[in-house]
Order: sequence, then C-alpha cells, then structure tokens
Amino acid sequence: MAAPALRQQTLDSRAGADARMEALEKLEGLVEDVAREKNRRRSNIALKRGVRHWRRGDIVKGGQWALRATEADPGNPKAFHVLAMALERMGHLHKALITYERAFELDPEDPELLINLGLTAWNLKYKDGAVKMFQLYIAACPESPLGYNNLGGILADMGNPELAINTLRDALTAMPDQAILWNSLATVLAEEGRADESVIFYEEAARLEPGFARAYHNLGYAYQHLSQYDKALACYDKALELVIDPAERIETTHSRSICLIAMGRLEEGFREYEIRNNDRFRCYFHHMIEAPRWQGEDVTEKKLLLVAEQGLGDEIMFSNILPDAQEAVGPKGKLQICVDPRMIPLYQRSFPAAQVGGYDDRVLMEMDGNKDLRLIPFASGENKPDVWAPMGSALQYYRKSLADFPRKAFLVPDPERVAGFKAGLAALPGKKVGVCWRSMMLTNKRGKYYASRDFWGHILQTPGITFVSLQYGDCADDIAAFREKFGVTLHQVEGLDLKNDIDGTAALCQALDLVLSAPTAAAHTAAGVGTETWLICAGQGWPQLGTSDYPWYPRAHTFASERLLEWDQVEARLAAELAAFAAG
Repeated sequence: MAAPALRQQTLDSRAGADARMEALEKLEGLVEDVAREKNRRRSNIALKRGVRHWRRGDIVKGGQWALRATEADPGNPKAFHVLAMALERMGHLHKALITYERAFELDPEDPELLINLGLTAWNLKYKDGAVKMFQLYIAACPESPLGYNNLGGILADMGNPELAINTLRDALTAMPDQAILWNSLATVLAEEGRADESVIFYEEAARLEPGFARAYHNLGYAYQHLSQYDKALACYDKALELVIDPAERIETTHSRSICLIAMGRLEEGFREYEIRNNDRFRCYFHHMIEAPRWQGEDVTEKKLLLVAEQGLGDEIMFSNILPDAQEAVGPKGKLQICVDPRMIPLYQRSFPAAQVGGYDDRVLMEMDGNKDLRLIPFASGENKPDVWAPMGSALQYYRKSLADFPRKAFLVPDPERVAGFKAGLAALPGKKVGVCWRSMMLTNKRGKYYASRDFWGHILQTPGITFVSLQYGDCADDIAAFREKFGVTLHQVEGLDLKNDIDGTAALCQALDLVLSAPTAAAHTAAGVGTETWLICAGQGWPQLGTSDYPWYPRAHTFASERLLEWDQVEARLAAELAAFAAG
C-alpha cells in the first residue's frame, strides 16, 4: 500500500496560522500597552507629588519625585521636563540642559521645552543657542509673549540693546495687553541707563496686571536709580505684598534693604541687609566654620571671627568696623579676620593684635545642587572661633547712624615702601595723582556705569599734574589711547603688580597727593589708608549712605551726576576742582 502523500498546506490553513500569530502579537502588544499605561500612571502620580513639593518651595524634593517619575516611565516627557527644571534651579545647569534635550526628544511638539532649553543655554552662556531656541519658540507660538520676552532680554545681554528694544516694541504692537512685554522693555531701558523712560513702561505693566509683583520690584529699582527713594521704597513694599515665589521675595527684600541704606536709614537697612545670608539668596556662600553665628552678643574675652564678603572693594569698605570689633573682644580676647589672601600682609600690619588669614573658595557639587563654599582653614580645629559672622553683619551693631562712622583711616601700609614710592615720585613734576578708571569685571551691563576713555582723556590733560596709573588688569589699549588721542602719558610704577600686590598698592596710594577713581578696589584701598580720594560715580549710590560723600573713610568724596549717567555734568565739575587742586 502506497504511503499517503503529504497533504499540501492550503492558503487558507496558512492564513489561519498567520491569524493566530497576529492575535498573539496583538495580545502581547495589549499587555505592553497596559504595562506602559501602568508605568505612566505610576510616573504621573510621582510627578504630581513632585509638583506639589515644588509649589511649596521645596525644589530638592520636587526634583527627587520627578526623578522617580522618570524611573517609573523613561518615556514620560513631562517627568523629564520637571526634573530638568529642578536641576536648573539647584544649579546643575549642564545636567539640566541634557535633561531638557531628553524631554524634547520624547515630545518635540512641546514648545515650552524650547523656552526652558533657551533659558538654560542662556545661563550657561551659550547665547547663540539660546537665541535660536527663542526664535524657534516664536515660530511655533507667534501669539505668545514668552518668546519675544526672552529674545529681547538675551539680545540686550549680548550688547544689542536697540535690536532688543525693537523686538519688544514690535511684539507690543501685536500684543499691547501683555504686561510681561512692558516689563521687559522697561528693563532693557533701565539697564541702558534710561531709568526715567523705564518708569513709564513699568507703570503700564503694573496697570495691566495689578498682581505682577516683579513689575513693582523693577519699578522700585528704576526709582532708586533716579534717587527717588521714597517712591522706590513704596514699590518694594507693594511687591512684597504681592510676591509668591520665595526666591523673588528674598530678592525684593534685599533690594529694599539697599534702598533703606541709600536713604540713610541705617539701623533698619543694615538689619534687613542680613537677607543676603539666607541660603537661598543668589550670592550666598556656605561658610565651613565650626562655630555658631554671632548675633551681636557680648564678645569680651571671646574669639570672634569676621569673614570678608563680596568683592575686594566691599571687603575694604566693611573693614571700617574692625577697630570696633577689636575693642569689643578686649585684650584677653582674640579677633580673627578672614580676607582675600592678597590682603593678609596689609591687614596683619593694620590690626597687629588680631589674627589674619585668608579664605579658600570652592564649588561643591551635590545631589541637591551646586554650592559655593568659603573655607577658612586657619580658623579651624583647635583654632576655631567661639562665634563668627560675615563682616558686613557687624554693621547692624556698630553703625546704626552716620554719627557712628569715625571717619578715620584704618589701613596701615608698609612705611618703608611708602618712603620708597615717595622718593621715586619726587622726581616727577607737579602734584602726583593716581588714577583708576574702570573695574576688571566689565560686562555689557556694567560698562555703562564707568566713564568713557574720552571722559578720562580730557581729565588727564589737566596741567600741573603727573598722573600715576593705579589701573589693574590688562589696560594697555587704554593707556595707548590716552597717549595717541590725548597726548597724555601715564606714569607706571615699574615692577608693581597692581592686581595682586595689594600691600604695595596701598603704599603707593599713601605716597600720592590725590587719587581719582571709579568705585574700584583701588579707590577703596586709597581711601582706607587715608589718602584724599575722589570717586567718579555714575549716580548716587547706596555706599554714600544718604550723603554726598563716602562716610566709610576720612577723606573720600564723590563726583556723581544728579541724574544717572550724565557724565558731562560730572566731567565739568571734576575738571574745575582738579584744576584748583593742581594750582593750590
């Protein structure tokens, strides 16, 4: 019997097998969909918790829950978006940028990611990339003010204020009811020194959105630059009534304290100025010190550490209180003074009974954000203080009114170096006047607050004077311009490093008859050793404490315009008084 032939599989039977396989694949897909939905649901629950923590001001916990949300569902773009926002607020800018990019990969249709990518790139100084992100957002959402708002801001930051103004004006033509755009336009104008014009636009922003706290803060800033302090204070108070964001509240409180100090309301102002020591303030330093904070209690026979803060000029200015602190600890106590390491020799000579050391600044990268650290190695271990405070915090205890400022020099340069500089300068004709015309830290925004080369060129042509350079940093182009355009040759002391040899700079300043300077470290050094010092300012500033001078020093005077940045007025007065000084 023949073996049965193998039955050939029909098309129908193959289709049945394929249908079964297709059904299995669909079921498998449904299981995966259910799993994905479950993961997304778990992820969104975690994300909601993170958002709740964020709204309460706890950015760290908000970020931690957002991280859990990404772990629950690696495909959830909203989770990555919130995580990136938290990383950015905690200072992990590069990580934030990468996380924003991941969110954008997952959801390229979310235009809000373009804004946040742009803002993070801006903070990282990737300005061209930030401009591109804001332009893409404008293309995607042409009726939203956010893109124009940020584009205008970064264009101004890049040194293109006119383009920024035109961008914002064009947007306002299309969206005249958007308070955020009026606020941004006003800010560009204010940063360009056009504070009087900015007031109109800030007021319109506040009118359109009465609850817009930032508009009131910025209006206060504008009034402060116009020396209309009562109006500025009222605006800051209004902003504090309205503000919700904790970081914005800290910033407004800080601005209000500066306003009070500028008004001469020192006791209240210096007390409120303590807001800068809030660990959420933008310039906060974590001080690594094993001692409690000094709160103004009696420190007789105690070891008190005072730590310099902010820039070199402020370090010197706040040192005005060091003689009081030395007296407070008494002969059986010990004052410890922590300053920029470059100033240790000068300060040890000036305060021989104190122990003077330097700080070491570091950046610590942690899970809850980058931290700026100030280490004080010399005041640790067995040499740790009983109590400590930032140097400026002593102002609230020792300088409650103008009458509390002693108007005495408090820095003592090396007498041998002073004598050596005087001998060298004696061979030069006329009065010997030191000059320092700008800070090293010049940006597009800061540059306008310093008088121009032409301003200084005209002043340097004053007869009967030998001008001696106190300008630190790279200033070869400026010195060449003074020589070529104005026929002025500045005397430069050979071998003196004006940036790093602060002790030598102090000795040179005391050997001079007068110092003319922008508000720089050189000006404060000269004033601190008691040399007559004329500060050339863009307008009235808070260090003047409501006066026309600098009460911190015995012989410091200001040349400032009544209206911000009106340099012609300052130049005319300075030229006249300098000519009289040369002839005297």
